[in-house]
Amino acid sequence: MTPDEIEGAVAAGLPQAVEDLKRLVAIPSVAFPGHPEEPVRAAAAATEELLRSTGLPHVRQIPVEGSFPAVYAEAPAPPGAPTVLLYAHYDVQPAGDPALWRTPAFEPTEIDGAIHGRGAADDKSGVISHVAALRAFQGRFPVGIKVIIEGQEEYAGERLETFVEQNPELLRADAIIVADCGNPSVGDPAVTTSLRGMGAFTVEVRTLKESLHSGSFGGAAPDALAALIRMLSALHDDHGDIRVPGLPRGSFLGSGPSEEEFRATAGVLDGVSLVGSGSLADRLWASYAITVTGLDVPTVSGAINAVQAIARARVTVRVPPAGDPKTTVDAVVDFLRQVAPWGVEVHVTDYVLGSGYLADSGGAARAALNRAMERAFGRPPRDVGAGGSIPLVSTLVKQFPAASILLFGAEDDDASIHAPNERVNIEELRRTALAEALFLQEYGSATV
Repeated sequence: MTPDEIEGAVAAGLPQAVEDLKRLVAIPSVAFPGHPEEPVRAAAAATEELLRSTGLPHVRQIPVEGSFPAVYAEAPAPPGAPTVLLYAHYDVQPAGDPALWRTPAFEPTEIDGAIHGRGAADDKSGVISHVAALRAFQGRFPVGIKVIIEGQEEYAGERLETFVEQNPELLRADAIIVADCGNPSVGDPAVTTSLRGMGAFTVEVRTLKESLHSGSFGGAAPDALAALIRMLSALHDDHGDIRVPGLPRGSFLGSGPSEEEFRATAGVLDGVSLVGSGSLADRLWASYAITVTGLDVPTVSGAINAVQAIARARVTVRVPPAGDPKTTVDAVVDFLRQVAPWGVEVHVTDYVLGSGYLADSGGAARAALNRAMERAFGRPPRDVGAGGSIPLVSTLVKQFPAASILLFGAEDDDASIHAPNERVNIEELRRTALAEALFLQEYGSATV
């Protein structure tokens, strides 16, 4: 196919792709414990149906131990052509507080050229960008195709890592597209070349056999919540820099956002300062970051006058690409134990670890992607980092060291992923699908 034919096919298929995305977003496929499993399995079935609609001859669900099924598809490579693996995930983050959403989280709503709903960007846009790109070829693919769409990336992505390690031939490819990231802003093409790793754990503080009346015992009885707050606040200094020994600030070689751009994207309130030191690119993409992502304590609405016996927190640590997640988490846990006051009991459980990634920006696949993105977006892409983590990527690098791994997608920094009012821009979805389709043609032509 010519580039013009590919562009026409993607444009013609966009209305169907938008409707498919809406149907997928309407499925509340939250794969976290405590959420219903049926919608997650329904999303797997819908994903399987979507991949069948592309003309791929072999599509099936594959069990993943301890997780929801992955959806796998493949088409053989034409003689002499390379094989490309396409990745995305069909599970989504929980919606959170419904009152914070302007439209219902699982009722996809089209507003001003964007689809709003949980998972519209992260990462059901990735599923649909693959589908829309593949449909353009009507079953006559210029390269070999393999597709793996997982179902529990948001909560336990490391389970697919084990699957990859146990089934390397199933996923072996010359180039791998990971459609679980995006551009700094709509229409600003970028390839993510740096991912921070991550670690997470739950810390529990115990001080009493049971909670006590604060009037009778407050002032002498040790409060587990007060102890935990002191421990967590000790992780950062007054400027917001990390106080844990052995976690220095890193340096990112490319350019990052300006402070004005970042404040606008992040919605930082007027008069509130940013935290940390160094350039924003350093802080966001090349340095450690520690965030308390959850607390198990009495709610304000359910508060009673009691000294708490137990308090828990979920702590997430972002790790620079070259850092070791386990060593990092160990350092944070050791620090929390050291600063724990009053001899309180400290228990740490539920560890999760994922390595970072630093890409090589050369090679035939990246050159083909540069040409494809320049046509789709009107300008060549730039290299950016990502502060988030994609646990699978480091495993792919380890298993397939000769493969080119390309991270791009239809998300953008204003897409509100993991937050209320998530959305994906429809034109960005079209450009991303077009870039992927053009890449498949370019890469096949360049290597045959």
